Amino acid sequence: MSFAFDFSPSSLAELARADAARALAEDVRGGDLTAALVPEGRRGQARVLARESAVICGAPWVEATLRQVDPALQFRWLVPEGGRSQVDQVVLEVEGSARSLLTAERTALNFLQLLSAVATKTAVYVEAVRGTRAQIVDTRKTLPGLRLAQKYAVRTGGGVNHRIGLYDAVLIKENHIAAAGGIGPVLEAAKRVAAQADFIQLEVETLAQLEEGLAAGATMILLDNMPLSDLREAVRINAGRASLEISGGVTMETLRVYAETGVDRISVGGLTKDVKATDFSMRLKEL
Repeated sequence: MSFAFDFSPSSLAELARADAARALAEDVRGGDLTAALVPEGRRGQARVLARESAVICGAPWVEATLRQVDPALQFRWLVPEGGRSQVDQVVLEVEGSARSLLTAERTALNFLQLLSAVATKTAVYVEAVRGTRAQIVDTRKTLPGLRLAQKYAVRTGGGVNHRIGLYDAVLIKENHIAAAGGIGPVLEAAKRVAAQADFIQLEVETLAQLEEGLAAGATMILLDNMPLSDLREAVRINAGRASLEISGGVTMETLRVYAETGVDRISVGGLTKDVKATDFSMRLKEL
């Protein structure tokens, strides 16, 4: 089961323009005082190198940054979006005003290093479960203001998006169940008040709650922090009636064995929360 967001080229371009505008306003404001040291009219060529192997991601954001700094800048990608770079490989070349290249450098690289890191990490998790039925799913544990960008990076790395936010889908947790009066009542309430939701998912912590949820008609169930033996039993009890997702305690060491239980989805907050930026550098030469 996959929940599609509108990451069409036109929507991506609009999203990237808005993100780039905020980032440049934060960094440049009224002007780049250091770039002004370079003589006006001097031209240069910038080469962006990947210092490590990575899934390249973030081209719409890099391009939006370059265009907003200087529409006359010319660029050429040598590794395509979603492609794999090698160590010290040139992934992008940009030509134009040396001042503009220097001004755009940090913001463009910030987008490229973050989104490539998310895509690369996701690809590692996806590869680890290959051959099982489990999909790798993201969460809402994203950088404020860059959620859609990070979710796009998860998809670029081969993962699957969960809900965007609180407004498009329902995830019923322990406190919702307690406040609504139980699993049956909270599911009924969800069907009434959230008919337009992309999905309704119930989180359970025990096998007894799983059985109660199934009896109440739950079609998506999140198994939260269950021991491995209970996860296997949950798959047996479920018998294909609901889509099952695992959350909590997922590491690279446990990922494969969790996937082999037969669950449909494994959500990993670390795809977007615990990310080490991919190492890129830009080298400029005068033309």
